[in-house]
Amino acid sequence: MSGPPLRRPVVTLAADPTRVLLRLFVPGREGIGPGDSRAGSVVDRILGLAEADVVDAVRLVDDRFDAQHRDLDRTFRDHAALVMARIDPTLALSDDRVRLLGASLTHEYAIEGAALCNPSAVLHPDGADATGARFVMSVRGIGEGHRSSIGFRTGRVTDDGTVTLDAAGPDPRTGEVTAGTNHRSVLHARLAEMGDDREDAAFVLDALGDTFGDDALDDRVAQLTADLATRGNTVGTIASLRALAELSYGVRFADDTSLSERVLWPSSVAERSGMEDARFVRFTHDDGAVRYYGTYTAFDGMAIAQHLLETDDFVTFDASPMAGEAAHGKGLALFPRRVGGRFAALSRADRETNAVAFSDDLRCWSEPATTIQTPEQPWEILQLGNCGSPIETEAGWLVLTHGVGPMRTYAMGALLLDLDDPRIVLARSHDPIVTPGPEQRGGYVPNVVYSCGGFAHGDVLVLPYGVDDESIAVTTLSVRALVASLRPVT
Repeated sequence: MSGPPLRRPVVTLAADPTRVLLRLFVPGREGIGPGDSRAGSVVDRILGLAEADVVDAVRLVDDRFDAQHRDLDRTFRDHAALVMARIDPTLALSDDRVRLLGASLTHEYAIEGAALCNPSAVLHPDGADATGARFVMSVRGIGEGHRSSIGFRTGRVTDDGTVTLDAAGPDPRTGEVTAGTNHRSVLHARLAEMGDDREDAAFVLDALGDTFGDDALDDRVAQLTADLATRGNTVGTIASLRALAELSYGVRFADDTSLSERVLWPSSVAERSGMEDARFVRFTHDDGAVRYYGTYTAFDGMAIAQHLLETDDFVTFDASPMAGEAAHGKGLALFPRRVGGRFAALSRADRETNAVAFSDDLRCWSEPATTIQTPEQPWEILQLGNCGSPIETEAGWLVLTHGVGPMRTYAMGALLLDLDDPRIVLARSHDPIVTPGPEQRGGYVPNVVYSCGGFAHGDVLVLPYGVDDESIAVTTLSVRALVASLRPVT
């Protein structure tokens, strides 16, 4: 392998099956095979237990789990409240019986039980200091049922390229899900893809602002409903609007959680089977304001779609869908600032080449993307893709790429794009810069090295990457050396 040497030692992060969330468990509705809820029969059996047995069972649960979870009692009570409608309201239940009901509808979910992979690193909101910089690294945790969630780690890189990772917080938790913000352009675009962006949609959406809440949407839908007699397909349009609006939501984490304890859990129907491959970028707007964006793949068990996360502080997040041809499939990665007055992104909508797309509003990518790289070398002959958002250098936009070759072996390379027109490729890797080593031939998915993004601190490129879709490695290399190793495109 030619190219710039990676810095050693490589910092590694293994999946930790002891990192668990408290989740609702409904017997009969485990998501595997057909079946109705058995919650009713479970409730009946718990109501039939002797009080002494109830007390013993609750104490056993507390002894085993209380020290591991700050929210155990609240979770039990919240889950018990979900089945109170099944119980005769005249029955007086003891506190222990209520808690046993909740405990019977709760389970621990190991967010990294199967794998930890596909990291994306960005400069921490705290920024750099005299000796180095802190960073935030998103990670994809995979647990039972191959369901993916987005977690976080923090670390530090010194000016000489030494990387350290902080210990993860002991109590992973999800945030409070709140109402989302709807984006008119996305709803129009998604309805158009469904062949339903017609008169009824215009009546509802065009009277609203660029962004609006669910209450404003409900008001317009009510007015549309009042005019059913003179319209067609109104019921279908209303159903589509409501379904699209449900894809947007907010998440707020408790103040007493550390960043590494925060877990973004699938919260909309589009991502019920997972939130995958988040590509975070520290975006600087024209006025100098900084905001973090993360594109990710929402997977509902059958279809995939690109969605967008936004945050200023990694405490409060907004999630919403994206639209447009260039946002189809996987692997949309945003540039860290506007280019030529427009938002720009790397796209792999055709599933095998790298392309550049532009948008006026960050969420709708309807213009055809321009292909900038096709598979040429044996190590990328099956397909190409990006490994996160471009990194701005004096020489051009540095893009980390991945290629897939024989035996479905992944490798990582790089491109250099023109700063003013990133559709122009200045140089590219002839040989890969990262390949699976002999010790990386087994795992959850063998022969894989894959990143969702790194960042530069001075001349130090911090490069996290997944290994065999099972663990994460973090290394560094010189930005100048990497750029110098690329072969000019003539």
